[in-house]
Amino acid sequence: MNPRIRTYVFSISALLLLVGAVLYLTRWVVAPYLFAVGSAGITVCYLTESVVGLDFRQKRLHRFNVLSGLLMIAASAFMFKGKMEWVVLLAISAIFQTYAAFMSGKGKKS
Repeated sequence: MNPRIRTYVFSISALLLLVGAVLYLTRWVVAPYLFAVGSAGITVCYLTESVVGLDFRQKRLHRFNVLSGLLMIAASAFMFKGKMEWVVLLAISAIFQTYAAFMSGKGKKS
């Protein structure tokens, strides 16, 4: 996938994910669908990212991002069922993404 297209897809998906999570509090019927499309888009962006030429540390951080995307998809499944466990899965996913973001930035400074 073209990096520019991936950036647009990721941005739109992140916006849909955020809107779906916020609108779920209002019990709007469309909210789980927005969340599911957003989480699927983010996961596709992570899965289509090339890992060729990355060192071991960067590949590990990439796997964290892929795992966080899969956790977001699982969170959307819980959201459709009306269970509140989706919040826990989303929080774990956010922790993985935050860790990967800080550690990948730390590796580039050295």
